[in-house]
Amino acid sequence: MSAPSGVRPGLPLEQAKPRNPLSRARIERISDRTVSAFGLVFGLQTLPSALGQLGDLREPWGIVAMVAIFGGLALTVVLAIVQRGVKITMGVLSVVYLAAIVTWPLLAEHPSAFANDKPWVWFLCSVFTAFAAVAYPLWLAVVYTFVAPIAYGVVRALPEGGGAGFELAALDTIYAVILGGVILAIITMMRQASSAVDAAQSQALARYATAVRQHATEVERVQVDAIVHDSVLTTLLSAASARSPEQKELAAAMAADAIGHLHAAEAATPEDQSVDSLDALADRLVTAAKAFSSPFVVEVHDVEDHDLPANVAEAVYSATVQAMVNSMQHAGASGVKRSVSLRGGGPSSSVEVVVRDDGRGFTESEVPAERLGLRISIRDRIAKVGGRARIESEPGAGTTVTILWPASDEQPLGVPAGQAAAREAVAGPGPEVDA
Repeated sequence: MSAPSGVRPGLPLEQAKPRNPLSRARIERISDRTVSAFGLVFGLQTLPSALGQLGDLREPWGIVAMVAIFGGLALTVVLAIVQRGVKITMGVLSVVYLAAIVTWPLLAEHPSAFANDKPWVWFLCSVFTAFAAVAYPLWLAVVYTFVAPIAYGVVRALPEGGGAGFELAALDTIYAVILGGVILAIITMMRQASSAVDAAQSQALARYATAVRQHATEVERVQVDAIVHDSVLTTLLSAASARSPEQKELAAAMAADAIGHLHAAEAATPEDQSVDSLDALADRLVTAAKAFSSPFVVEVHDVEDHDLPANVAEAVYSATVQAMVNSMQHAGASGVKRSVSLRGGGPSSSVEVVVRDDGRGFTESEVPAERLGLRISIRDRIAKVGGRARIESEPGAGTTVTILWPASDEQPLGVPAGQAAAREAVAGPGPEVDA
């Protein structure tokens, strides 16, 4: 199977996952927007009937009731779009609607007008039972689903509500209860399903973290066992059989070597400890940038004659590629400028990589927990080799991912940010490769 367009085969990219996973928060947003739109549509259909019955209601209370209910429906749609205070508004409007039903006998100035035409509040009964299903706890939503239709049925049977009679009022009540119950059941099942998905996802992430720790512990144990078997036991056997000064001196040297192995195993990660050049890392990043469908401007500074541990070079490369992939996936496609800057040098052979774009940006606190790109593929990967990653982003202001190694170096080159910028302004930018 061929690799996706713009991605070089073999890159350690984040594992594929659904872009819009089912979650309780997502279901709540969908419910808010769907039910508010449902209410607005029914409100627009009911408005002509309400205006036609306005002359049969007492002034100014008929107008007050209409403005409160229909204005509330419009306000709910706006709040659902911006996701601010939707449930509170729905809960308040449900109470206002129930109050309008209960006080309808006081609003009706000409009850005979409603003998043939149903009061306009009837047509919104299913809307506000849906509002209650979204806004209230389950038990309270169930109570409202029965109370609101029953209250309307009682009013409809009264002379002020048109005196429809018991049978017709009961049919209207049963119809409203069934419709409200169906809506409540659908919303409840969606919430329960999404909550189950959230719980399963949290458990999976916890198990994954536990498995990673267990794997690292097992690798370290195997490494230490090998050292103990190959070095320590051999040293002990040699020391036990040493008789001559030469043999004792050899046993002492072997003991010192075994202690060194143990210290190295304690401080090292269970990865390859060979060395890669910083120049080779730069070449790999340039090649990766050229392979992507979106262009990256690559800048390379001071990479000659500097080496990195192989595991550090691999971690920096993988985290940088992940940052580049995130930029292509989430920053936007047209008109977005992207760049990668690699800078090396300093007394500790430090390295700094900056991946920057001027795309749409994001708020990091709003990134779902199931998205592992920032946390696992970038931050944790760099932290495991003694580095750190800093992510700066704002909606509409682009994103900057800075990867530093080692983590103790605030400025890998030993130069403050202001001085570095001034130096570049005088000397000009480093070599650029338009990938």
